[in-house]
Amino acid sequence: MKQAKYGLILYLFMILPPVSSLLESIMIVHMHMQMPLLIISGFLMAPYFLQKCPKFFEKWNQNGIPGILLFIIIVSYWMLPRAMDEALTIPFVEAFKFFSLPFLAGIPLRDSWKKLHSIGKDITFVYFILTFVILGWIYVAVDEQICNNYLMIEQKTLGWGSLATAAILIIYLLQLIFFDHSEFE
Repeated sequence: MKQAKYGLILYLFMILPPVSSLLESIMIVHMHMQMPLLIISGFLMAPYFLQKCPKFFEKWNQNGIPGILLFIIIVSYWMLPRAMDEALTIPFVEAFKFFSLPFLAGIPLRDSWKKLHSIGKDITFVYFILTFVILGWIYVAVDEQICNNYLMIEQKTLGWGSLATAAILIIYLLQLIFFDHSEFE
């Protein structure tokens, strides 16, 4: 349960107004740092919820597919430029971000990942590679301001960061395919 305490501490730290304002002030930090840290806080808190409600997770997320689909839907929503803008301007949407990323994305990810077969994990990786490539290309290629609360240069930086993330995920998948991992188990 020490891990769950660390997750709760991280979550409470992330929702502090000065911390959230600082992380949301730069577009790439907002998407590629704050949002993943909120997911990680839920991921760390998951053992507590899995222990307290085991029957719920056994019934609801038996093979891991419903949980990973919920994770994908929530994360995909928060990658949309409109969602990022509304999180900065509408307090209810920001509150939903601080609830949905840890509790509707992080916890289901922790529960689902160990239950998924390798093909489900590969499909998840390919989905996020394609998503990061498409979003990165949009943010880099579009010459108009997509997010009203951020400058064009921040938009381009986020685009290149998304393309770099896609490249890292591709390298990870390639090493899974071409290297023998049995000697590390």
